[in-house]
Amino acid sequence: MNKPTILIVDDEAPARQRLKDLLSDLREQCPHILSGEADNARDALLKVRQLHPDILLLDVQMPEMNGIQMAQYLRDHSSEYGVPAIIYVTAYDAFAVPAFEVQASDYLVKPVRVARLQDAITRVVQRGLPSAPATSELPPEALRKSHFSVPERGRILLVPADDVLYLKADQKYVSLHTADKSYLLEDSLLSIEAAFSERFVRVHRNALVARTAIAGAERVVQASDMEGGQERVSENWQVIIAGSPERLPVSRRQWPVIKVLVKSEGR
Repeated sequence: MNKPTILIVDDEAPARQRLKDLLSDLREQCPHILSGEADNARDALLKVRQLHPDILLLDVQMPEMNGIQMAQYLRDHSSEYGVPAIIYVTAYDAFAVPAFEVQASDYLVKPVRVARLQDAITRVVQRGLPSAPATSELPPEALRKSHFSVPERGRILLVPADDVLYLKADQKYVSLHTADKSYLLEDSLLSIEAAFSERFVRVHRNALVARTAIAGAERVVQASDMEGGQERVSENWQVIIAGSPERLPVSRRQWPVIKVLVKSEGR
């Protein structure tokens, strides 16, 4: 019997460590492979796409996209991600009904007992490990999404992804920007990032930029008065977008990624 591969998804580090400890205790009774962990749905979707785990140990309450929404997204895009079995591990029992509506394999309430976790994993294995994404004779480039479907005045337009310079999230909508025009999308920035991960890079929690549209980065120095007349200077970076006068701020978390990208391309 093949060992199931497991991905832990929880936004709290102590919770992830607790699950790793439990899995370590189960290594002999319930053989498995821990393929990785993620602290948010965005990173989890990327890892599911890369690693194709058999089982997700998934929290419900997470920022940006919760565990129920993530499971539904995986079901809707099974041809890209496969269909991993989902075992919810949460501090709340109120989400059990919606969890099973997205075909969860099990629902564990924290603190999880080792015997209960073993039972949940064993049942998944006995039912048969879920399938990976379907293979295709087409080359990888042909499998990637090439267009955005954009609703506009009672019709659907197909905007080539190659034409998109950047996308910005604003309240309920995401705006898509080409060199000539802007459109509104109903998709979340998180789902767009997962679907077009090879093409766009996150520069800020509210913005994605096409990798090929990044023309460079520039430093922005701001000074503000502090109490007592002393001046405080803050330094930030923003990305320069080819074909657009727009400048998008780069978050401190994403700056190392953008810095490497700019240097590697010699921009």
